[in-house]
Amino acid sequence: MGALGLPELIAGITLLALNVYVVLGGADFGAGVWDLLARGPRAARQREIIEEGIGPIWEANHVWLILVIVLLFSCFPPVYAHLSVALHIPLTLMLVGIVLRGSAFTFRAYDSTGSRVQRHWGRIFSVASTVTPLLLGMCVGALVAGALAVPAGADFVTRFVAPWTTPFALVTGAFTLAVFAFLAAVYLTVEAREPALQEDFRRMALGAAVAVGALAFGVILLGRGTALRVTDGLLTKPLAIPLQLVTAVAAVTAIVALVRRRYALARVAAVAQVSALVWGWGYAQYPAMVPGVHDIRTAAAPAITLKLVAIGLAGGALVLVPSLWVLFQVFKSDTTSAFVRVDTAEYKAPE
Repeated sequence: MGALGLPELIAGITLLALNVYVVLGGADFGAGVWDLLARGPRAARQREIIEEGIGPIWEANHVWLILVIVLLFSCFPPVYAHLSVALHIPLTLMLVGIVLRGSAFTFRAYDSTGSRVQRHWGRIFSVASTVTPLLLGMCVGALVAGALAVPAGADFVTRFVAPWTTPFALVTGAFTLAVFAFLAAVYLTVEAREPALQEDFRRMALGAAVAVGALAFGVILLGRGTALRVTDGLLTKPLAIPLQLVTAVAAVTAIVALVRRRYALARVAAVAQVSALVWGWGYAQYPAMVPGVHDIRTAAAPAITLKLVAIGLAGGALVLVPSLWVLFQVFKSDTTSAFVRVDTAEYKAPE
């Protein structure tokens, strides 16, 4: 395998940024799922908690997705080019979903309370939040399965439609959606202050955990026939079993914590579980970036580019990390929430 160098370091930072985006931005998408599914006498209050929970920080979470894109474009241009061409249909639909979701969330927040237009924007926000992670998971499924290694002379459907619409890709998309919904529900048990609402989100989290387990089994079952490189890596590489154990322990801990209503512990365990999934995927696929097409070393930019990007990342981290820490302290810290948490109804225009 050879010694690790700058290409592996930059690839690792890229995966780390993706990991952070999943546990933060992914939960924002999952919150949209529960916004869509909110029912019962507390449905309106559930939606208010969702809006309060993601409102202050949801735009900042996209910083990590932007970082992933910039690192691929700058440091692994053949990978960026291959993915953006082979997956241009689902990626374009994802972009539309992200824009619709953000616009609808903003318009809903400032429209008249209870108006028909506000409900219209809310539905767009919820549907876009549901469809977008599904498409993201389908792209990951196509990548993991090696379905993007398509001959250049293949027809349009074979090159641009078939890779991300296979049963494996579809199940991977559903699995991604379930993971995001699970994260969101766990986070919302902490965000909610009312016991009845905490119970609502607890039930949602437990239901999503069951869905995650069932779909994970489906991914593994279908992956044995289509994603051989990754499934073999999950069984044969030196750190594969420890990573799987970490995932299992974190998943069990999250469920037990939810059952026992220890919501802060459930949140930590859920983050650990999902992070282990992300790193397990990267480790099993290593050193491939696009299986069957590009590896880390073969796709890496010239050394001078990698060095300059590494310097830029170090400098940028000195600004980005403290800024995000302050943002979360202001809007998410229990010690300051009493001063800065404002009912969004105050911002809504009068009927």
